[in-house]
Amino acid sequence: MQPLFSKPWLAAAALGAAALAAPVAAQDYPTRPVQVIVAFPAGGSADIVGRHVMQKLSETTGGSFVVENRTGAGGNIAFAATAAAKPDGYTILFSTPGIAINPSLYKKANYKLEDFTPIALIGEAPLVLLANPKLPIKSVRDLVEAGKGKPDAVRFASSGNGSSSHLAMDVLRSMTGMQYLHIPYRGGGPAMLDVIAGQVDVTMLPISESMPYVRDGRLVSLGQTGAKRSPIAPDMPTIEEGGVKGYSSTTWYMVLGPAGMPKNVVATLQTQLDRVLKMPDLQEKLKGAGVSVINGNSEEANAFLHSEYKKWAALIKASGTVIE
Repeated sequence: MQPLFSKPWLAAAALGAAALAAPVAAQDYPTRPVQVIVAFPAGGSADIVGRHVMQKLSETTGGSFVVENRTGAGGNIAFAATAAAKPDGYTILFSTPGIAINPSLYKKANYKLEDFTPIALIGEAPLVLLANPKLPIKSVRDLVEAGKGKPDAVRFASSGNGSSSHLAMDVLRSMTGMQYLHIPYRGGGPAMLDVIAGQVDVTMLPISESMPYVRDGRLVSLGQTGAKRSPIAPDMPTIEEGGVKGYSSTTWYMVLGPAGMPKNVVATLQTQLDRVLKMPDLQEKLKGAGVSVINGNSEEANAFLHSEYKKWAALIKASGTVIE
């Protein structure tokens, strides 16, 4: 049988053509719509921030990045769907911290971090601890004292099991000794509405969702969760300033794909994201959503993801919180 490459120069040419073909394909990416999975409902912070970024990506690449809200199980449904997708760059995930939290929080998480390819770390934003204004709770100290009375003295509405709001509140519990009755919702919007209605007492939600309700008096802010005050709420003290020394817990946003994505596609998508995150109009939109842009590359995103996993694994183990 004749060898595949009978002459060395033909072999070299073929290998060179193959080497060139992959980058060309990546440069053309995307050639069809990209499905962008978000684990929380439309109108929430992850959805809003994700749509801002993906709309700009669509405009600049000429492609189509289509957001799909796939909710449920604290994000596990969306995470598992992404992990199981074909790793060709046409299914990606716009994620919040739940992806790093849930493997430790849930007894049977149906994915592991190795199932993903981190692509870019977009940014972070603080949450706000919110209370119904009719309650005699006007500060973090008031809340802690109320929560030390009995386990169900404070009814806390989170945006879901394993969500940033759930875990941020649990960190507060572990640091202060307060107790609360946890009531998980399917997203921050319904939780906020029930706090306003007095069906529950407090919630923790991203600052962009919270500010309109604080400003019009429908909710009272007990503090923001970042290590420093957000530029969009410089007059709102942090929870640490409210008396809980060392407290800090933010939500963050990351783009990931399934494990095994071609490196050239990852590099192309990362370059596209880097470009749009440096554009003033997108930066202004993200600032309005309370997001501080990080714009970390794939390696930085991967290191950050694993550091978050280790951090939350230790905190969850110490708290004893487990979800079936």
